[in-house]
Amino acid sequence: MASCAPPKLCNFVLTERLGSGTYATVYKGYSKSAIREVVAVKCIAKKSLNRAATENLLVEIEILKGIKHPHIVELKDFQWDNENIYLIMEFCAGGDLSHFIRSRRRLPEQLIRRFLQQLSSALKLLYEQKIAHLDLKPQNLLLTSSTNPQLKVADFGFAQYMQHEDGHSLRGSPLYMAPEMVCSRHYDAKADLWSVGVILYEALFGQPPFASKSFTELEEKILSKDPIKMPPGVQPSPECCDLLYQLLQRRPQDRVCFPEFFQHAFIDLEHMPSSQSLKTATSLLTRAVWKDQDGDLPAALGLYRQGLEHLIPALHYESDPQRKTALRSKVSEYISRAEELKAVLVSASEAASQQSLSNMELLKAMSKDNLRLCEALKLASCAIQHEKKDMYQALKMHRESLGELIIILEAEDAGRRKDSLHAEVQHLMARAEQIKEDIKMKESKASIMENDAFSESIRNACSIQ
Repeated sequence: MASCAPPKLCNFVLTERLGSGTYATVYKGYSKSAIREVVAVKCIAKKSLNRAATENLLVEIEILKGIKHPHIVELKDFQWDNENIYLIMEFCAGGDLSHFIRSRRRLPEQLIRRFLQQLSSALKLLYEQKIAHLDLKPQNLLLTSSTNPQLKVADFGFAQYMQHEDGHSLRGSPLYMAPEMVCSRHYDAKADLWSVGVILYEALFGQPPFASKSFTELEEKILSKDPIKMPPGVQPSPECCDLLYQLLQRRPQDRVCFPEFFQHAFIDLEHMPSSQSLKTATSLLTRAVWKDQDGDLPAALGLYRQGLEHLIPALHYESDPQRKTALRSKVSEYISRAEELKAVLVSASEAASQQSLSNMELLKAMSKDNLRLCEALKLASCAIQHEKKDMYQALKMHRESLGELIIILEAEDAGRRKDSLHAEVQHLMARAEQIKEDIKMKESKASIMENDAFSESIRNACSIQ
């Protein structure tokens, strides 16, 4: 069918068509003002609107008028004439996440984490305002540019204000639709968290978890009791796998809730790249230098690590090439100093390890009548021995042993064994926290390298075009 010319709109010139759906066509446009601002104009033909579509449009306008967030596409204005209603939106030059994933087959985990942080920050605002999007999918997640892309949530055509769970009509895209929407039509904002899980899966593995040839096949897969399977060849981090598992729970009551989602270790909203990242990092790293100069090495190391947790996001947030280069140099400098301090403190840690193993042997001797305690102490010993070989496995072992030891400690009668066990639990918890910090430092270095590699791949792609 021949393409129609763009409609005429007061104060704007509409050019190429960006996309179309059931009720709307989106055009790229330019304002006629001296600024020549680039916008996206969503044109909805009045004759195509039934009652439900009209209500959806009114809700979409109401929601977008009341929201201003760096990761939600901005509604700049809306107009109408005899034939159409026009939503003048912020223009995102990087296309949508679906195309971005397809062009790269799958995305590196550090980049996925950044995108998920940005999506989560937008969902946090919606959650606070009791709004459910109900059509989250890669096609509705737009990117600001092809270089250093920022993610923005778009298309609130199915969004609702949701005070409580109730009966609702079927909304959204089946491939990303929560089981409760397909099955019972009774759902709440938690349906959005299922969609986030499907998006996370697709970004990690290059395809959604329930790819199907028909709606019937899709429905069977979504409603099946079979566990979600991860394709071979990609090994996400334990934190990423845990989040994916918690999001893709078919029963809403088993699914992670919003507060837990925002606080999850993989999301880590506290350290999301933002305009405040550099200010927070500077304050912490200044204190680290002072402690370092005073000779308080443990405190200095802790502050260097905390500062880097904000300085690396500041590096990702910065778009100016010269300032980015300067920041990268500072990150490398502080990482090197933190590693030097860690090396100085290692000998004391090794001595503490030997002392801890000796204390555990004494505890085992005192605990021959408690098989459960002996097994937990044995696992803790293995964790200490694994710390140099495999930090991730050591941390997993520490968590398992501490889970047992804390329960046993609470049930233990007062006495010498309880005092010794309490001291050992405190020591093991400190070791586990130390390993977590070491893992963060390792991932920080990997994040810098990955960011450089990603930026280079973007530049190469642009030069080919």
